[in-house]
Amino acid sequence: MGKYFGTDGFRGEANRTLTADHAYKVGRFLGWYYGERKRRAGDESAPRIVIGKDTRRSSYMFEYTLIAGLTASGADAYMMHVTTTPSVAYLTRVDAFDCGIMISASHNPYYDNGIKLINSRGEKLEEETILLIEDYIDGKLEVFGKKQSELPYATRDKIGKTVDYASGRNRYIGYLISLGMYSFRGMKVGLDCANGSAWNIAKSVFEALGATTYVINADPDGLNINADAGSTHIEGLQKLVREKGLDVGFAYDGDADRCLCVDENGNVVSGDLILYIYGLYMKERGKLISNTVVTTVMSNYGLYKAFDKADIGYVKTPVGDKYVYEQMAANGYRLGGEESGHIIFSKYATTGDGILTSLKIMEVIMAKKTTLGKLCEPVTVYPQVLVNLRVADKEAALTDSDVKAAVRKAEKALEGSGRILFRASGTEPVVRVMVEAETDEICRIRADEVVQVLRKKGHVVS
Repeated sequence: MGKYFGTDGFRGEANRTLTADHAYKVGRFLGWYYGERKRRAGDESAPRIVIGKDTRRSSYMFEYTLIAGLTASGADAYMMHVTTTPSVAYLTRVDAFDCGIMISASHNPYYDNGIKLINSRGEKLEEETILLIEDYIDGKLEVFGKKQSELPYATRDKIGKTVDYASGRNRYIGYLISLGMYSFRGMKVGLDCANGSAWNIAKSVFEALGATTYVINADPDGLNINADAGSTHIEGLQKLVREKGLDVGFAYDGDADRCLCVDENGNVVSGDLILYIYGLYMKERGKLISNTVVTTVMSNYGLYKAFDKADIGYVKTPVGDKYVYEQMAANGYRLGGEESGHIIFSKYATTGDGILTSLKIMEVIMAKKTTLGKLCEPVTVYPQVLVNLRVADKEAALTDSDVKAAVRKAEKALEGSGRILFRASGTEPVVRVMVEAETDEICRIRADEVVQVLRKKGHVVS
């Protein structure tokens, strides 16, 4: 049996680990499955599934093969064309689609691609449905109480149709503009669109709200998405902000579900800092539900120190915006996210949304009549050392009593002034030792103590 879907969809190199045939089968299953569910509920109408894609060359191939599978199974496919992941989630929810599909590999290079699946509530698709898709791809599907060796094809008037749904993207743009609480007139804003999904959306939103925009990496050619651009290569935006004397800059990733910022001095403002700035702003206005912000275990120790000082509570989840949102949905929390820039404002969206994030940071800047740099000043970001080690057996390394003792020793030494995190990679035979402390030297010393035990016990593969 294959394991195709991770925490952020089915991702891999186009036509190597993720092929056109995979996409066709995903479409075949989704079209049939949602149609069968409707029929069993007494509804004979065709399933409606909305599809968006980023600017990778292979996104067109996957779009066509997904649509072929969907329509062959009797579903109607609504094509948003090049758009952002959060826009697909938004339209799936507000326009009552049965399912949404986004074709993107996010911040990965152009030769990778992915299939992200979204349920009717605009959230990531349920794990049980994903497991059924994987079983179908592997030829072992059993669903609705019986084995399905092959799915039936739709015929005659039951064959699905395609619908041009570019208007949906325009409605999403209008939704973003409607969330603007202040005019941005007089503000000079830099936008790095990563040659990806934000290229034809972000500028329109900011200019509609009155900003003077300076845009880079908004000329996609199918091969340059994320190439020395966007939130994973933010140096270009830093240079633009400094050279043009801009008030602020925002960098997105390939599908625009992430945002990192650059302040007026050209300094990078990470996801952790964004959580602090907006969390404090919400608390001051009595809007921070349960006085809690949701973070992941990779958030910086300095963020937690700043939250403690501001009397803001926090929850830590495993790495992945999927886990952040699950925690938020289960407890009604309004703000959560990751250091990487996946920020979720649950009042407005069910996913990370890069452009929405930039609008919310602009809101704080305008409301407080200050600069982004000054908003960041209360947070001291602690130095960090991260060591990735390839091991023979992740579980054996994690449960080794001597290794655990070394981790506890480091925890005790760092208590009150830093932290250590020892965890396994979810996708590779790798364990990670991460230390945050007041100085780089302390980080290195404490990390090395654990690394040496791992090597001594023979866990590390050279």
